Amino acid sequence: MYGWVGQLLRVDLSSGKCKVEKIDPLLARDYVGARGLASKILYDEVDPGVDPLAPENKLIFMTGPLTGTAAISGSRYNVVTKSPLTGAIAASSSGGYFGGELKYAGFDGIIFEGKAAEPVYLWIEDGNCEIRPAGDLWGKNTRDTEEAIKAATCPNAKVACIGPAGEKLVRFACIINEKHRAAGRSGVGAVMGSKNLKAVAVRGHGGIKVADGPAFREAVLAALAKIKANDVTHGGLPTYGTAVLVNIINAHGGLPTRNFQTGVFPGASKISGEALAANYLIRKKGCLACPIACGRATLVPSGPYAGHGEGPEYEALWSLGADCGIDDLAAVTKANYLANELGYDPITFGATLACAMELYEKGYLPAQDTELPLEFGNAAVLVEAARKVGYREGIGDLLAEGSYRLAERYGHAELSMSSKKQEYPAYDPRAIQGIGLNYATSNRGGCHVRGYTVAAEVMGIPVQADPLVAEGKAALVKAFQDLTALVDASGMCLFTTFALGAADIVAMLAPATGVPYTEEGGLLAGERIFNLERLFNFDAGLTKADDTLAPRLLMEPMPEGPARGKTSSLAQMLAEYYTLRGWDDEGRVTAATRERLGL
Repeated sequence: MYGWVGQLLRVDLSSGKCKVEKIDPLLARDYVGARGLASKILYDEVDPGVDPLAPENKLIFMTGPLTGTAAISGSRYNVVTKSPLTGAIAASSSGGYFGGELKYAGFDGIIFEGKAAEPVYLWIEDGNCEIRPAGDLWGKNTRDTEEAIKAATCPNAKVACIGPAGEKLVRFACIINEKHRAAGRSGVGAVMGSKNLKAVAVRGHGGIKVADGPAFREAVLAALAKIKANDVTHGGLPTYGTAVLVNIINAHGGLPTRNFQTGVFPGASKISGEALAANYLIRKKGCLACPIACGRATLVPSGPYAGHGEGPEYEALWSLGADCGIDDLAAVTKANYLANELGYDPITFGATLACAMELYEKGYLPAQDTELPLEFGNAAVLVEAARKVGYREGIGDLLAEGSYRLAERYGHAELSMSSKKQEYPAYDPRAIQGIGLNYATSNRGGCHVRGYTVAAEVMGIPVQADPLVAEGKAALVKAFQDLTALVDASGMCLFTTFALGAADIVAMLAPATGVPYTEEGGLLAGERIFNLERLFNFDAGLTKADDTLAPRLLMEPMPEGPARGKTSSLAQMLAEYYTLRGWDDEGRVTAATRERLGL
C-alpha cells in the first residue's frame, strides 16, 4: 500500500498479547483512515450498547494516509471509542509528532481490547511491541510520565499518556502526547484509564511510500503556496495562535460569558491572544510538517500562578476565562497548565465550572456541598478547582462528571450548556446561527471542529455568510461537516482548510495513495464517515431528541451586543438539514442513503 503502511497492531490487554493485522485496502479506500477507518472498526467490532468504561469497549488509535508524509500539516492521529461523557461515538484528534512516529514504526493504528490486570504501558519500536508494567507511573502527571518512559525506552520516543484524570475516570479526561498535544474531547482518556493503560510509547525509523512522488510533491507545493497567501494561516494563526479569536468573537457578540448568560465579555482584551503575546509568549510551535505553527510556548514568570507550558488556546482562554467571568490571564494560563499536566479537557472543565457557578449563584448548589465559593470571577477558585478535578477531590469529584450530570443532580439540567452531554465551545449560537446547528447534529456532541461554520459566518471563508440568519445554514453545515470528516480521515490538520478546500486535499491524497480520489469522491467519503457515526449513535440509543441545544439558547434572547434579541433558529434549520442529509423526519439514515454511501 502507498500512503498507508498497511498494518494495524491489535493489543489484547487482558491476555497481554499483540497481533499484527493487514488493513483491507477496500476499507482504507472507502473510509480513508484516522477518524474514518477507526470509526468503521468500532462500528463493526463493538456493541453500541456497551458501557464505555467496560473492558468490552475498544480504544482505537489511528493515523491517516497523509500522516507522517510531507503533506501540509500531516501530523494528526485520532482516538476513537465510545464516550463515557456522551454515550455516543468519540473521535478525538491530536497533532504533534506521535502519529507520524507510529507509522515510521510500522503501523497505521492500534486497537486496544480488554483490560490489563495491573497498570501497563505499550512500547513499540520498529514493528516490535512489548507490554510493560506501569505501576511506578500510576499517579504521575503527564509531564513526569513522559520523562520517565523516555528514560526507560529511548530519549527520542514519542509518548501518548494519561494523567491522574484518566486514572480517576474523569469523564472528560484526555490523552496527552509530547506533554502538550491532546486528543482532547469526549473522555477518551477515561477509557484508556479504565483499561489500566497508562501510556503508549513509540520509536520508528521507517519511511512512508507514496505512489507518485513527483505529483505528490507538486500538490504539496501548490497547497503550501495557498497557505502562505492566506491571511489566517500565514497571518493571524502564526502571530497570535488560535487566541486571535478572543477579541474577534467578542466583537461579534458571540463570546459566551458566565455560562452563556450573555455573549459579550467586558474583560475580553485582558485574556486575548494579543495579551498573551505581550505578557507570556516565549515562542510559537508547530506540529510535524506544519508551516502554520499556531502553538504557543508560554511562561508565567512569577506570582501565585507562575509556571510554564503551552497555551492556552482560544477555547481554554474562553472556558477558563469569559465563561467563568474571569479576566486574570495568569490564573487562566495556570489552570490550562494543570489541565495538560493532569490530563483533561479544559473546554468541558471550564464549562462545567461555569455551570456550577450559576447553580451556586442561584442557590441550587448549596454551600455545604462545596468547600470552594463558586463565584463567577473568582480566579483563585478556578485554579484550585482545576487541581481538584484532576484528582476527583472534594467538589472536583462532582465537576469530574461534566456539566450535564452535575446540573441534573441538582434538578436543573437546563443549566448545562451542552448537546448530547458534551459542553459547547466558545461560540454562542444565538450570535452565530450555523454553529448551533452543527452543535446539535455533531456526532460527538457539542463541538466546533465537526463543522466550523464560524469560518464562513465570521471570517468569510470560503464565502461570507450572515451569522445572524438561518437561511442557507443547513447546506453550509453539511458541507463543512463532510469536508471535516475527509480532512480528519486524511491525517491533515483542520486549520489548513482556512486556505485549502477538498480539491487541494484530494490532490495530495491521490498521488500519495494511488487511489484516484476526486473532489466529489473525497467529499463522498467524508459523508460516508459522518453517516456511519450517526448509525453507531442511533444503535447506541440516541434519537432525534438529542439533536437539540440547551433551552437557554432556544428561548432566552441574547441580552446585548450585535445579536441582541436573537435566539437560535434551530428548528427551522434542522428540518432542512435532515432533508439534505437524506435522513427521515426522525433523523434516521434512510435505506436509500445507506445504499448510496455503501453503508
